[in-house]
Amino acid sequence: MRKAFEQEFLHTFGGCTIIENIKGIYKGAAGETHTDRMNLVYADAPFDPDRHFEELYAYTDELRAAALEASDEESILIVVHELYHSV
Repeated sequence: MRKAFEQEFLHTFGGCTIIENIKGIYKGAAGETHTDRMNLVYADAPFDPDRHFEELYAYTDELRAAALEASDEESILIVVHELYHSV
């Protein structure tokens, strides 16, 4: 599935960054501690999120639905975060 995200972001945004084997820690329903390994794939999107909120909302929902359908993961997190930086 990661390769599919990489190709999607390469095609849509011109590239992406991948950080592999990140350790996550969380509490289960009964209070037990679990660890999980995950990969982070992210891309810069060259547009104003305030002006394109509806498109971003629909795009991230479509990505998440496709990822859930294609995997046996119990959850998929798609995040959009606004960040300004000088070029």
